[in-house]
Amino acid sequence: MSETANGCAGTTAAPAPTTVVTGSTGRLGGRVARRLAERGVPLKLLVRSPKRAPRLAAAVAVRGDYADRDAVREALVGTRTVFMVSASESADRLETHKAFVDAAAEAGVRHLVYLSFYGAAPDATFTLARDHFHTEQHIRASGLAYTFLRDNLYAEFVPDLVGEDGVIRGPAGQGRAAFVGQDDIADAAAAVLARPDDHAGITYDLTGPESLTLDEAAVVLSEQLGRTVTYRQETVEEAYASRASYDAPAWQLDAWVSTYTAIASGELDGVSDAVPHLTGHPATPLADVVRAAGR
Repeated sequence: MSETANGCAGTTAAPAPTTVVTGSTGRLGGRVARRLAERGVPLKLLVRSPKRAPRLAAAVAVRGDYADRDAVREALVGTRTVFMVSASESADRLETHKAFVDAAAEAGVRHLVYLSFYGAAPDATFTLARDHFHTEQHIRASGLAYTFLRDNLYAEFVPDLVGEDGVIRGPAGQGRAAFVGQDDIADAAAAVLARPDDHAGITYDLTGPESLTLDEAAVVLSEQLGRTVTYRQETVEEAYASRASYDAPAWQLDAWVSTYTAIASGELDGVSDAVPHLTGHPATPLADVVRAAGR
């Protein structure tokens, strides 16, 4: 397996990376990798395409796909700590996660920091949160030290709920969600990865500073986007029907609709102090996240 070195030439005397970041070509993993690089942490970036990995000082990119157990095991040999971003949504994502965890254990990894989901449970309303729960259970059973970061819905995702007519539609009722910014998640993850032993065996709920209904979120979006946004309640049956035209597989439709029903059930409500505790700064309000994204 080939490795592609990133960063400056003449760094051969630098310590070998003992921290691996997955998902560095994505928005969350990339944020975490950049923050660790800024702290001077030597990194290995596990990616499917090393050419797409961010170019960071004291970082090397190595090819590996979650489902390729042999390649992952080889890439992780000598690694102390791994930041595991969940794989792309798919019908077999849980099996992919299990293969990655098993490869990490076989490679001798000591600590796995897993980006999970708020309210992960075997019977969670949000269907993908069930996969996160079972991934957590597999990590616990692996014998690895672990830290679970359970983030609420991304604040950056909220504007994407708005249709072309300025309406958010879904069966969320008057339930609430504590939308959390990706920068806050990355700050928290970097803090954990910089001192992993301090956080072994701990599960952190990562939330924004307030829980909002979609009516309240629509008001925030209206103010920040400069156009009227409203929320219109759908029944579950209407939600499935309105999304049927996308011709998505059943598991994907279930995930889309259960995002809203999880809000309605109250499972995404509640504000934690994990972001300020880990990062030293307050969690970012939805308005500030949307404003920054529009710059």
